[in-house]
Amino acid sequence: MSTFTARTWRVGVLFSTTGVTAAVERTQQAATLLAIEEINESGGVLGRPIEPVIYDPASRPKRYRELAKQLCDKDGVAVIFGGYMSSTRKAVLPVVEAHRALLFYPTLYEGFEYSPNCVYTGAAPNQNSVQLVRYLTQHFGKRLFLVGSDYVYPYESNRIIADLFRQAGGEVLDEMYVPLRVADIDMAKVIRRIKAAKPDVVYSTVVGDGIAHFYGAYREAGFDQRTHPIASQSTQEAEIAQMAEGVAEGSITAAPYFSTLQSPANLRFVAAYRKRFGPDLPITACAEAAYFQVKLYAQTLERAGDDRLDMMLPHLHEHEFDAPQGRVRIDQENHHTYLWPRVARVDASGTFQVVDDPGIRVKPDPYMYESRFDPLAGRSA
Repeated sequence: MSTFTARTWRVGVLFSTTGVTAAVERTQQAATLLAIEEINESGGVLGRPIEPVIYDPASRPKRYRELAKQLCDKDGVAVIFGGYMSSTRKAVLPVVEAHRALLFYPTLYEGFEYSPNCVYTGAAPNQNSVQLVRYLTQHFGKRLFLVGSDYVYPYESNRIIADLFRQAGGEVLDEMYVPLRVADIDMAKVIRRIKAAKPDVVYSTVVGDGIAHFYGAYREAGFDQRTHPIASQSTQEAEIAQMAEGVAEGSITAAPYFSTLQSPANLRFVAAYRKRFGPDLPITACAEAAYFQVKLYAQTLERAGDDRLDMMLPHLHEHEFDAPQGRVRIDQENHHTYLWPRVARVDASGTFQVVDDPGIRVKPDPYMYESRFDPLAGRSA
């Protein structure tokens, strides 16, 4: 006999299964649903199951805004899990703020933002950009080329990376932006600019389907990532899976999570993810954040007894969760999350292997007050 009451905790799930960023957002949706299923199998929250209301915003900010409004107005949802591109987060935020709802956003982003209606569970710049620049300047050189997609995250992330490189004595040789739609990208022009600049490192904030297009063109042009890597925080396992064999080998990223971690919590997560979705759906850092943020939500709801914003907010920071990356918790001051920064490099099989792991949990510093070039700033036991 079921232990559930008749009522459910309805939550919105807004991840794109179509459009330019569908490859990575599918992994976020999968991990969200896995966490919900695990919670429900354990009896739900206060005897009530979590009920996901799922929509596909098709990677379009306008559609994110419309569906967020529908979730709040028609579906009776007080909490939404979703968003990948910063443009989609910015489209949803005014809706949840107007409806006194709460958005859990599981994607690295450019920082310099706070909303009481948003919980940021992806990495802030002090939890990935600082560590990445430190590794690149120590191992490859200080001459940098910047390329990104034409929207808010690439512009802001590139600005931060450029500042950090200059503080390390580096030089930004060139900077350019390309359309989100692959068909509109003049990749030959990108390669010509890189060849002319002769950088030690290319930092890419190209997103979505354009990533595989860029990496393939870079290799075809004769660049060797073993000596002149592409560094990118927007390139994850989902995008590497879209590339031909060996194309991503040598590329570098920084993130709190990689599926190759050998912690007991991660081994359990990977096994459950594989059992539920099979061997072909990649496991990404954004998926891991999507997974643990549902667990943090459930812990908060258990304490609050109500999913209304005013009831949830006082309890968001009161607990931790043993996430696959390590123990995480939400910061009371800025609603960002304490995370475990690492740097990894793609091996010959297309798998990220961690090459730098300081083994510390870092306090989120989204405004970069303390963290301009100290990878240990804000660390927490």
